[in-house]
Parts: sequence; structure tokens; C-alpha cells
Amino acid sequence: MTSVLRFNDVSLHRGTTQILSHVTWSVAEGQHWVLLGPNGAGKTTIARIASAQLFPSSGTVDILGERLGRVDVSELRPRIGLSSSALAARVLGGETALSVVLSASYGRIGVWREEYDDFDVERARALLAALGADHLAERAWAGLSSGERKRVELARALMPDPELLILDEPASGLDLAGREQLLSALTEIVSAPGAPAMLLVTHHLEEIPVGFTHGLALRQGEAVAAGPLDAVLTSDVVTTAFGLPLEITKDRGRYTARGA
Repeated sequence: MTSVLRFNDVSLHRGTTQILSHVTWSVAEGQHWVLLGPNGAGKTTIARIASAQLFPSSGTVDILGERLGRVDVSELRPRIGLSSSALAARVLGGETALSVVLSASYGRIGVWREEYDDFDVERARALLAALGADHLAERAWAGLSSGERKRVELARALMPDPELLILDEPASGLDLAGREQLLSALTEIVSAPGAPAMLLVTHHLEEIPVGFTHGLALRQGEAVAAGPLDAVLTSDVVTTAFGLPLEITKDRGRYTARGA
């Protein structure tokens, strides 16, 4: 299989704080990975490195065949779809949902002086419609609910037809109905022919959509286990990752964790 993403002995520190420690891991075409672990495990840091938003302190990272540090990230980033709360926080309140999605074509946040052709506008509207958000197109970002924003963020991440799709806690802050609607949409995306390789960051097993294939469990910046999802989402592995005795169950493709 062709490698989409490869970390080789990657570490990252800030001063004396070690955030990632010697992570070696790879993602191949067609794989859909869950990055799982408690707060502070390093999940979002890995997502930021994988999206070419952050550079490691040591080790090498190859993204879509390009070595991080040797490539112009302004050319690499449009090939990567990214949805994260940090990115969403940079959206100006007056931007419309349509402009938030449309501007991903240029790797920007919000429309400025770029020129968009009819195809771009039609694609942005079609993505919003596919996620049940077409009625939000002309609404201002500031007036959208958390659930509505999550749908717009996902449409934005899909806008550049990415080769790698990274979703950092896409269901955080959603109520039960909003979460289930979002997970249903993600399951459809995963199952579509030609779906891009994906990374999904979460610390809740209940937020893993049906169809994800692999898992990387983390604790304190180190990899605990990596491989096929059923081999990683075991009671033993998740207990080690979270430092608490947990029992994992699976029903119709969905996972649940509870105290053992």
C-alpha cells in the first residue's frame, strides 16, 4: 500500500516538557485511523503535525510523499482537509457558512480577494447540502449553533477534495442528536468509493463512527498500541491508555467504554 503519512521516531518538546516521545507510525491509502487517549496524550499534537501546521523537534514526517521541512507547506496544506476547534476559532463572525467552506479552496479561512469560479461555488453548496446544511449557506458564522458549525467545518474540510482528511474531535460539544447525525455523515464519507485516508481524534469511544479501520492509542505522548481497530480497542489497551480499569464492548460497529 502507498503511504499517505509516516512518522519516524518523532518527538516534540516545549522547553522541558516532552509532548511526544519517539512515535513511529504510518497511515496507508484507504485506511481510516482513530487517535485515542486521555487529555494530554498527544493526539491533537499529532494531528497538527500531520496537517503540516506544526513541526516536530526531532524525527522525520512524510505527508503525501513530501518530507516536512523540505516542502513548501503552503502548497501541501490545500491537499489536506482539516477540521479543528483551533481552526474554527479563527473564523470571523461575519463570514457566511458558504464563504467558510469556499475559502478552503485556497487554504484560507474566509473569502477575501480570491476569485472563485462557478464550479467552486457549486461544490461548496453541494457539500453543505450533502451534510444537511444547505439552508445555512447564507447564514453568518456567528449565528450558527455548535452542531451547525460542526457540519460547516466538515464541509470545509472536504472542499479541496483532500488526499488526507483530519478531524480533531469533530463531535465535541454536540448534544446526543447532533453527535449521531454527524457520525452518520462520517460513516457515509468513509464508505464512499475513493474516500481519502482519515485521522479522527477523540477521547470518547462512543464518538467513533462505523467504518473506521485502525487505531492509535496514546498515553503521555507515547504510542501504547497501533493497528486494526478491534486489536487496539480492547479492554487491556484502553485501560493502559487511560490509566483506569475499563471494559470495552462493541455493538453493530460502535464501541462503548465503562468502568470495569
